Amino acid sequence: MSKNILIINGPNLNFLGRPEMSIYGKETLVDLHSIIYQWITNEEWQSRFFQSNSEGEIIDYIQNNFEWADGMVINPAALSHTSIAIYDCIKSISLPSIEVHLSNIYHREEFRRTSITGLACEKVIAGLGVQGYIEALEDLKKILK
Repeated sequence: MSKNILIINGPNLNFLGRPEMSIYGKETLVDLHSIIYQWITNEEWQSRFFQSNSEGEIIDYIQNNFEWADGMVINPAALSHTSIAIYDCIKSISLPSIEVHLSNIYHREEFRRTSITGLACEKVIAGLGVQGYIEALEDLKKILK
């Protein structure tokens, strides 16, 4: 059965594949989109892929698209550690949501080790690079059955 999935990416993920490749990997946001799109297509699902450096734009996008969606994969990036507003947004839409981080936030600076937005999600996947998005989609597949 076809599912509709929101893929949301936060601040600075448009710079993937640039500096800090040792932390985030060499893949660009375009590469990430292609890998996810291939998985989505193989499952005969639909997706809407969005990236913004603005907290308000992320919230607006989720609110404007949640009725279309069956689930969401979100990487709020640095906003995951600070945004009660995105936390509230995720809680208010009642969509199964999984948070992804390319790097392992639990082995980085102390301030990155708590994800406020992750508390609103079914699961937080960290440290698997791009593969974390595929794991999140596999988890959503199980949840949505």
